[in-house]
Amino acid sequence: MSKTYIFGHKKPDTDSVMSAIGLSYLKNKLGDNTVPRVLGDINKETQYALNYFNLTPPEYLNDVKLQLKDIDYHKNFLIKETDSIYNGYQKMLEGGLTGIPVVDNKGYFSGLITIKDLSHVIVNENADDIYTSYDNLLHVLKGEEIVRIDNEIIGKILVAAYRSTTFLQNIDLKKDMILIVGDRHSIIEYAVNSSVKLIILSGDSEIKNEHIEIAKRNGVNIIRTPYTTYHITRLVNLTNYIKTMVRSYNPTKFENTEFVANVIDINNRLKHTNYPIVDRKNKCLGLLKITDLSEKHPKNVILVDHNEKLQSVEGIEEANILEIIDHHNLGSITTTSPINFRNMAVGSTCTIVYTLFKERKIEIPREIAGALLSGILSDTLILKSPTATSKDIEAVNELATITKEDYKQYGMNLLKAGTSLVGMSKEDVLYNDFKIYTVNDKNFAIGQFFTMNFEEIEKDLDEYIHVLDEVSEANNYSLVALFVTDIIKNGSYVIFNTKGRDIIEVAYNLANIPQGYFIVGCVSRKKHVVPMIMPIFEN
Repeated sequence: MSKTYIFGHKKPDTDSVMSAIGLSYLKNKLGDNTVPRVLGDINKETQYALNYFNLTPPEYLNDVKLQLKDIDYHKNFLIKETDSIYNGYQKMLEGGLTGIPVVDNKGYFSGLITIKDLSHVIVNENADDIYTSYDNLLHVLKGEEIVRIDNEIIGKILVAAYRSTTFLQNIDLKKDMILIVGDRHSIIEYAVNSSVKLIILSGDSEIKNEHIEIAKRNGVNIIRTPYTTYHITRLVNLTNYIKTMVRSYNPTKFENTEFVANVIDINNRLKHTNYPIVDRKNKCLGLLKITDLSEKHPKNVILVDHNEKLQSVEGIEEANILEIIDHHNLGSITTTSPINFRNMAVGSTCTIVYTLFKERKIEIPREIAGALLSGILSDTLILKSPTATSKDIEAVNELATITKEDYKQYGMNLLKAGTSLVGMSKEDVLYNDFKIYTVNDKNFAIGQFFTMNFEEIEKDLDEYIHVLDEVSEANNYSLVALFVTDIIKNGSYVIFNTKGRDIIEVAYNLANIPQGYFIVGCVSRKKHVVPMIMPIFEN
């Protein structure tokens, strides 16, 4: 069963992280194979909750782009350097492929052989050098072992094609010669006495025992084959090690983690048919035939707490989205087929996950209850946010019972853990909880940070404005605003990029609004910020 990744948006908050953890636990209880993931750094508040309930932080997911490992390429289609050329040819015929990667004895890639390379060997009848193994000769020639002295055979081919007397008088046999001969005993005797490297007996020819004994004393290998001399001469070159054909040790190859899009771009330039696939240590994994790219298996994903493409993982358009669980307005993500989309008007995605547990009648263990409780308390500001619904209240009460926690006290500790500015840069504060919105091809971005000590931010107000201006210019955002929310005072201080002042003034019907202005009752980005700003871009 393939693995399914469950994750929230790019700027993980407690609700997105904990809903991924909770939903993954539920799915696995129902028989699925899922893992929770995060798309960014875990903030202090979320880390506090993870530590408090002894939960393992989800691993980071960089992207879900299609990689070669998601493609049905020809895995383990390769041949060892010491296999015969004949074997390579047969493997390509059987696989219906026009190339095969060659590997050394440890499996490391050493070259690529193609049908074109093989055709040159088959057509070139003048090649007389042999560099192979005794076993390769036996296999290709369907031979019988008569005398084996050497496991590796290196020499030059000679065919006993003359009359015996002519041969004996005119041919000078050397030790590196490989003689192909029939039942011509005088020539065989001459050969074993000359200590040739190998005698190949054609047509299942008989050989005298005395000649066998001389061969053993003189280090002469002997093989007998049923093939005719003509057939042997056509096949013997194909017994050579296939590594003798490798001309280029650096053909274009790809690691199995390479993105498919990059492979397509490179192939559009090279127009090759076959590409070896290796791992990052250069061990060969198989062969990609370029038409294999149509047989792909996109990564399975489930999205929680978002349904906007800009907020999701890189390569989301290449993934197989199985399900979306969210409590926000409908965004820009589209799918190629119908999916389960659970969208509820509640204060937290964790409330929806809690509801799924109840519907499936799956018991919630304490640590998962703690995860879901943390997500709800965070997103609803301990149920004080106007986004909090009766379903959120019901979920909090039951989850608090399971965890045996005073949710108000725990919630306050949770939010305090996330509001500390210690060690945070201006950018860290802005991106702590940062979301991008697109309306009519225009983008705006809203950051929200919870603190009970706005004075720490106010003393560096000019520096924050400078950061917002830089982010706006760099990304062509019409507005970048940071809402610093104080749940005790029940409102937010708003800081905005210089060019975005008009938008904030229209949104909140305020003239000459100063930086750091406190907006009473503004605590929810979903209820009090985005609905005020978005209509300006829609007009």
